[in-house]
Amino acid sequence: MRTYILTRILWAIPTLAVITFLCYALMWYAPGDPARASYLARGGETAGTMAEDEGLSDAGKLFRKRFHLDEPLHRGYALWLWRILSEGDFGVSVTVSLGTPVWQLVAQRVPVTLKLNLWATAVVFLIAVPVGIYSAVRRGSLLDRATTLLFFLLYSLPSFWVGLMLLMAASKFAPGWPTSGLSPPISGGASYWALLLETAKHYVLPVFCLSYAGLAALSRYARVGLLEVVRQDYIRTARAKGCSEPRVILKHALRNGLIPIIVILAGILPGLIGGSVIVEYLFDIQGMGALSLGALSSRDYPVIMTLFGFSAVLTLLGILASDVALALVDPRISYEQKR
Repeated sequence: MRTYILTRILWAIPTLAVITFLCYALMWYAPGDPARASYLARGGETAGTMAEDEGLSDAGKLFRKRFHLDEPLHRGYALWLWRILSEGDFGVSVTVSLGTPVWQLVAQRVPVTLKLNLWATAVVFLIAVPVGIYSAVRRGSLLDRATTLLFFLLYSLPSFWVGLMLLMAASKFAPGWPTSGLSPPISGGASYWALLLETAKHYVLPVFCLSYAGLAALSRYARVGLLEVVRQDYIRTARAKGCSEPRVILKHALRNGLIPIIVILAGILPGLIGGSVIVEYLFDIQGMGALSLGALSSRDYPVIMTLFGFSAVLTLLGILASDVALALVDPRISYEQKR
């Protein structure tokens, strides 16, 4: 296992280099003028005057020199990568949050997105896994068919439409329900429990938007995985020995039946921290999704490249964690070479 993990880490280095180079090339050839966006963000003239043209010309030269856009593509990428490796400098935001170090922006947004997505993931697993287990044990029952129909109906609904409907419903039927942000205004006279309840209200709508679509897929994974296991010989042997049905399912079948769920759980790391652009935009949540949207729309090169690299690292770590978790749960799986 150690050899396998070390090999995967070593292979991740060139993989990460290829991913970041492709992202850098996409930004390089993307339409638009990041120098103009940076100039206007710094308070440049906007009336189309000669002063604006001169300012844009000077600012554009400085911007392109600073981010090596006046160099060939491969050399610009090499200089960008060298600055990160040698100095740990990811640059500063040039439009989204003018002059703020990129890592400071990421550090501010990650806790917001992480809290939101952890709650959404917990809701999905706490509902979908028990439903999937029950559907496998009571296959073909009325509840099995009803939950399958309900979950797949929810899965077919796009998140932006569901979010808009929730906002409209809240404004019409519950005007006081919070629909913006994740934290209530701080009130000195409010008790701890009142503040906790108000904070929970802020999470209800965005958590629902992030979790409803995952119920169908996860419950089906749990159902299919358990159905395959309960047909095995050792399950029939356990039943023949007189074990009760709950003991057979929970002790003997559940561990192997939920292997696909464990793989999925290990692979959601990028989504936990990457955030949801649509949900964060609809509910005005200042997380990683909103930061990504703002950086892409304003061509904020340092922020975009840092977020791309961050997402690539998380994806590679998630895949590695998924493989390791699978080997730990299922002893039949081994990554060591047999001699």
